Amino acid sequence: MTLIIISKSAGTAGKRYSKMKYYRHMYFTEGLEKKKDKIIKKLENKKFQVSIHLLVLPRNENNQLEIINSVLLLQPDYPKEDYFVVGIAKSYDDALELVEKIAKEVYHETKGTDIRSYILEKEQED
Repeated sequence: MTLIIISKSAGTAGKRYSKMKYYRHMYFTEGLEKKKDKIIKKLENKKFQVSIHLLVLPRNENNQLEIINSVLLLQPDYPKEDYFVVGIAKSYDDALELVEKIAKEVYHETKGTDIRSYILEKEQED
């Protein structure tokens, strides 16, 4: 599933696009998996969701994960980038716990700590 966020920046003649791709094996904090479609629809419709935090793979390939408050994506001056969303949390603290859960899973499965590679490899499977 891909989400495209369209916004018009001051001083630009055209529209700038951000795309969101969602990890097929996405991680959720407790209670959010059932609300997944509703949360994604609200993201697509640019609805205010102050407590929702996204775990994304950062552009800098040396980093493993980045936590973004979904409200930031509504800001007109927020960088328009392509995001690969691997998790959705209902608060910043929950997002940190989700990062810990992912790190433990990666270590258990690979005996390593390369979260980025693990996620990208799993995305290619199936």
